[in-house]
Amino acid sequence: MTAPTSPAEGSLLVRLTEQRPLVAVELRPPKIGLSAAASMDTWIDMYHSVRRLARHDTVLFLTDNAVGESEEENLRHLVTNLAGDVSPAKLAPFLTCKHALEYCLMYADRAASHGFQALTVLGGDRTVGPPRCVEYAYMLRQMIRRRHPSLGLGGWANPHRDPGDQVGYLLRQKFTGDFYLTQIVSHHDIRQVERFVEEARRRDVPSPGVFGVFLYRSANPATFGKLQRFFPVPAEAVTREFESGLSAEEICARTVRALRDIGVDKVYVSNLGFRKPEDRYRKLIQVLEA
Repeated sequence: MTAPTSPAEGSLLVRLTEQRPLVAVELRPPKIGLSAAASMDTWIDMYHSVRRLARHDTVLFLTDNAVGESEEENLRHLVTNLAGDVSPAKLAPFLTCKHALEYCLMYADRAASHGFQALTVLGGDRTVGPPRCVEYAYMLRQMIRRRHPSLGLGGWANPHRDPGDQVGYLLRQKFTGDFYLTQIVSHHDIRQVERFVEEARRRDVPSPGVFGVFLYRSANPATFGKLQRFFPVPAEAVTREFESGLSAEEICARTVRALRDIGVDKVYVSNLGFRKPEDRYRKLIQVLEA
């Protein structure tokens, strides 16, 4: 398997290995099927948000058909609307295997040609949407690595599952990942997360991990029910926190602090919303620095 070349100075891969905390951001493109006006409004909002977020010490991940909903292509937007305004070194689009293989490989070709230095290549939920073009995401990462050895590739791990198995996947040569993101975790299940972290440390996983943190904007039971299909949601505990008067950012900060307490200093925050996510990000950072 071809090894990646050394990452460029200032790249996402360099930032992930630095010995200082990182609060990265996961953003979602608009869903397919919106009216032309609604789609344009959402892209304009995201354009301004990405520019403002990129001014912070952060990196941004843009999803690809998150939670089974078809989204407009992230790469097309980044190339068309942000070229010259935001360094591709701060961006790592998601690419799932829920597309035709030819499309996936051309996507990687386009990303590399436009100066992107990293892609997060995931399998995609098997229970919704089209089938995967390959059975496992590592197979697609291997194909991309052969075509673009200098492109950093990210994979996936799930701390809610057996730590030994999950760490084993990360250590396999065929994993073909320079970093990994994790499933959403919470301070309410921190002991399970700690078992994963300890196993990864004990077995010396070489690739840096970025742990998922969800910003619950309310205690909406319908939202909890929808999210529960994709990751464990501590609905009762989060509801109690809102009822006690904590803000969304304060609850999210509890998870970030709990992760730092067990040695995890790289996280990505999901669910900042479509409109002015940079405002929620700024409030979260203020809470963490208070």
